[in-house]
Amino acid sequence: MIVTVTPNPSLDRTYELPGLTRGAVLRAGADRVDPGGKGVNVSRAVAAAGHRTVAVLPLGGPEGALLARLLDQHGIEAAGVPVDGSTRVNITLVEPDGTLTKVNAAGPRISPAAAEALLEHVRVRASGADWVACCGSLPRGLSPEWYGELVARSHRAGARIALDTSGPALASALRERPDVVKPNAEELAEAVGRPLATVGDAVKAAEELRGRGARTVLASLGAAGQLLADGSDVWFGSGPAVPVRSDVGAGDASLAGFLAAGGSGPAALAAAVAHGTAAVQLPGSAMPGPGEIDTARVTVTSDPPLDRPLPGDPA
Repeated sequence: MIVTVTPNPSLDRTYELPGLTRGAVLRAGADRVDPGGKGVNVSRAVAAAGHRTVAVLPLGGPEGALLARLLDQHGIEAAGVPVDGSTRVNITLVEPDGTLTKVNAAGPRISPAAAEALLEHVRVRASGADWVACCGSLPRGLSPEWYGELVARSHRAGARIALDTSGPALASALRERPDVVKPNAEELAEAVGRPLATVGDAVKAAEELRGRGARTVLASLGAAGQLLADGSDVWFGSGPAVPVRSDVGAGDASLAGFLAAGGSGPAALAAAVAHGTAAVQLPGSAMPGPGEIDTARVTVTSDPPLDRPLPGDPA
């Protein structure tokens, strides 16, 4: 079982538009609503692959009730903590050429009591979990140290923990030695305080994060591929070039594939790349199912292309 933690979940509404014109009345060609937030997306991908998952998250207002119903429809148990205010609604506008415009709401403030309740929900469920995946930004009311405490409690419960966050929250959690951290190229550069131009730069940055406490680093490098720094080994994976319909949630799908495949080694990296490749071809934040995952088209090597440039806008 994989437990996910999403401290700032959302309802994700996606509208596909013929074009985006400021000040105009626009009519969507297609629209959808998905349960959202990075940890929720991981749970959705895990459930789509046929594995059991529990989503721990704050829920507020009618939007929170709808989010819980949508999770149930996906076969995901929602371990919700009631909060004041309403769960946020995020909007994504998709143009025909794949350009995305996103509007993300702030979300409700989390009280000290709700913050402790979330930690306790995780502690209870972590004892029976293969992995705890903690993902996303922290909402108002939660300090950066909250993620560090969550990592510590998960470890005390005997669970391995994967962390996908950035900034001060990542820096705080590294001191508790998370089993996996999953930055993208931009977050990796922020964490080490310098720009990254090549895969070789990313390798050095990943090793720096390992030196600061991360046991494994799984880095999404956009179109350049994915990097896994695991113990004394460094692996690099890349998939086929595919048309991108939406990259919302693709990194979350990658983390789900990695954890569901065991969370270590080249086979898990291949699963991560395959899940991410499948996700970008789907609308909105839809997660791929088993029939859309093709690890045979993924290349994994222990000889990363160190001189390969990183894209300017990492996914």
